[in-house]
Amino acid sequence: MEPSPLPSASSSPPPPLLPLPSPAPRASPAPAPPPPPRSDVQREAEEKPHTCDVCEYRTCYRHSLKKHMRTHTGEKPYACETCGYRSAHLSGLQAHALTHEGEKPYVCDVCEYRTCYHYSLKRHARQHTREKPYACDTCGYRSSQLSGLQAHARTHAGEKPYACETCGYRSSQFSGLQAHARTHTAEKPYACDKCGYRSANLNGLQAHALTHTGENPYACDTCEYRTCYRDSLKAHMRTHTGEKPYTCNICDYTCATSSNLKAHARTHTGEKPYACDICEYTCTSSSSLKKHFLTHTGEKPYACDTCDFRTTRLTNLRMHTRKHTGEKPYTCDICSFRSVSWGSLSKHMRTQSHRRKAMHMQSGVV
Repeated sequence: MEPSPLPSASSSPPPPLLPLPSPAPRASPAPAPPPPPRSDVQREAEEKPHTCDVCEYRTCYRHSLKKHMRTHTGEKPYACETCGYRSAHLSGLQAHALTHEGEKPYVCDVCEYRTCYHYSLKRHARQHTREKPYACDTCGYRSSQLSGLQAHARTHAGEKPYACETCGYRSSQFSGLQAHARTHTAEKPYACDKCGYRSANLNGLQAHALTHTGENPYACDTCEYRTCYRDSLKAHMRTHTGEKPYTCNICDYTCATSSNLKAHARTHTGEKPYACDICEYTCTSSSSLKKHFLTHTGEKPYACDTCDFRTTRLTNLRMHTRKHTGEKPYTCDICSFRSVSWGSLSKHMRTQSHRRKAMHMQSGVV
């Protein structure tokens, strides 16, 4: 069989190759439906799986839960080798050890306050910022400390679980009972590093420390009065409201502060426990003794901002200031007489002209 001849150059070319058809596009799968949104409770349970059986505390760390449980059990496994102090946390014991060494590594950026506890510095800083993050669910009360809010909550419940063994005093917080107990023992364990001041409670010492820095964080909303003591601000506010909650059991005397009531009670007993070291002056209150002492030193700490007037008493400065402002808050009920001080008004009421007008009014004659 003869082989087929090879195509010559003059023969027709072969037909072109056709392109292969492209495959049909695949249908993309339908997107999966989004997962249902998690509630805050589910999210917290996943992020903080360790839960307290006693309260609502939750945490993401097992060891944090163990430390928290000691707040319920009262367990304090860490003991100080120097004294009887015990702590629920190792960090608390380490900070306590600094109190024996006298070291205070945490320093306030605003004032000279120093402490060996980090949480004490945070708490102190709120005196400057006036931050009160803890709010009462029942009323508008806010506190800078959780313990303060917990003690406040007992005022709504009427609960006072801490009782004095010497008298009938009861308190809603343990620190209140400790401070009260020192009224029986006269103990003042908190001492100022700069002067001889001593206090029966830590709050008193912290407030006193501000007297050295010149800071007065508590301000009156009505006038320009400022003080470094919260209780002093409360007492001052009664000068605006006229409230006098303290009453003498012997006479009709009422006053705005418990210290004034104690001093007044001594007018009945004749007791004058405060004595001057320079002369034979004695008095019923420490404030009176301080004012008297200025008569020996010649010091006049209260100065007028407008003129050169200086005085030993704040009340005198207030009366003097009214000469510049023209304020005369004391008014006669019978005539148009007005005065800058109660003493001037009393003097006016003893004048003959005032008495005649008063008699005419009583008799119906104008």
